Amino acid sequence: YRMRMWLVSGLLTVMLAVSTDADLPPPERPYNILMLEPMSSKSHRNVFLPLANALADRGHKITLLSLEDPVTNHPNIVELVHLTHEELDGREEFKGQSKFDHRANPSAGFKTVLGRILEIIAQNLYNFPHIKELYARRHEFDLVVIDHIFNEVAYPFAHEKTWITIATSGLDYRQSAIYGNVQNPAYSPNLLTGYPHPYSLVDRIKNAFTMIFFAQFWRRNMVPGIETELAKHFPNLPSLLEIERNQSLVLMNSHPSIGMPYALLPNQVEVGGMHCRPAKILPEEMLDWIEGSGDTGVIYFSLGSVAKGDSVPAKYRALFVEAFRQLKQRVIWKYEQDLPGLSDNVMLTDWAPQQDILGHPSVKVFISHCGLLSTQEAVYHSTPILGLPIFGDQAKTANIIQTKNFGIQLVWEELTTELIVDSLREIINNDKYQQSISTASKEFRDQPQTPVERAVFWTEYVIRHQGALHLRSPGVQLSWIQYFMIDAIIVILIALTVLVKLLIIILRKIKNMLIGGRTKAKSD
Repeated sequence: YRMRMWLVSGLLTVMLAVSTDADLPPPERPYNILMLEPMSSKSHRNVFLPLANALADRGHKITLLSLEDPVTNHPNIVELVHLTHEELDGREEFKGQSKFDHRANPSAGFKTVLGRILEIIAQNLYNFPHIKELYARRHEFDLVVIDHIFNEVAYPFAHEKTWITIATSGLDYRQSAIYGNVQNPAYSPNLLTGYPHPYSLVDRIKNAFTMIFFAQFWRRNMVPGIETELAKHFPNLPSLLEIERNQSLVLMNSHPSIGMPYALLPNQVEVGGMHCRPAKILPEEMLDWIEGSGDTGVIYFSLGSVAKGDSVPAKYRALFVEAFRQLKQRVIWKYEQDLPGLSDNVMLTDWAPQQDILGHPSVKVFISHCGLLSTQEAVYHSTPILGLPIFGDQAKTANIIQTKNFGIQLVWEELTTELIVDSLREIINNDKYQQSISTASKEFRDQPQTPVERAVFWTEYVIRHQGALHLRSPGVQLSWIQYFMIDAIIVILIALTVLVKLLIIILRKIKNMLIGGRTKAKSD
């Protein structure tokens, strides 16, 4: 296995270095591209980076702004930071908070925590000298690329510019409507929840209500505060909704094999899995640990970058410690501190090369928070999942995992040691999970070009064709009344009502004439 992995890893390194250019025409010239995600996470930045690197490899100059510390040393990429997660988390109002704190009332957490973070970013972003300088030379850029969700604060850069978005969370029904493509709540999931297909009547009602509520909540409760702060710097800036309608194209982090098929417009392009790659050789100590498991295999446990191990409440940690003690499999647990009471079959690590672990044939189960990127990696590497969603869109992804038999979904508040052990054994011993995710992996990988190649093509396409206006739906310019034909339906209903009334009047007259004629005949 080791020799094979060394050979495959070396070969893939060479292939990946040239693959992006292999099937694409050479760019007409080096472009200057600005990528913005002032409100971001590591996972969102991990969607941006593969595209940034691929564009940079083709000679384009990339400037990337985020909350994350710079990680690339590519000569054509400049990474900028404004606030950092450490600075935000260190504020007194956020100290001691965990992603688990608002599980009982997600809406309250959404408004108070996220709303406050967006307010802080809006208040501070354009006060930084390097951001002011960047804004002053925004017209130097051929294209602006913005993270589609929670980043309205970056819209001043997009005003009067050609710009696209990256939908890091996949299809967003709210954004899709802005493109003139309203998703049907009868089968399309909203961002935060998922229901098993086919939707029941109650599910359809709840889904439609959630879609309408969230869109209106965002527009009426969150956007006005951002606009108020931006107006202090840009008093003549149009409304954010007006700027939003002028985006040219969206690159969506989705694929039907993992989510579901959608009706999409030409300027809605699926590029899900840009970050996915073949496994490389593991560090020696970790490789020895995995291969020493024999036929029983290994379980990998990680809650991603937004929920560190010690943020998990102690009562849940204790359940996993005891559950792992009862298993014969070895466990790699991504955990940043010491954890007393562990059994000998558990390895703690503060850093894990996740895709390289998932790609090892001895890894049987991935215990995951069901983040979209982690789920895509699990499907890519054919590793079944025990899903434990914590917040946000993870519940929707966990529902997909269970519905498609990629694994089993559990709920934190219902956890017991027995449930954890039984669920892991069910996934390991029941072949349907491995078969289902292996089938999806084949579907996910079977594409005419890589997701990165597709993203590069359409990014350059929008620049070459000055915004690609020919791809935009006329529905963008319609009001809701026009889009859903409400005015036409009202006119038709009025016309039908008038017609029916006329028919009734005519029939009454005919009836009266007939009755009157008979009465006259009898009297004669």
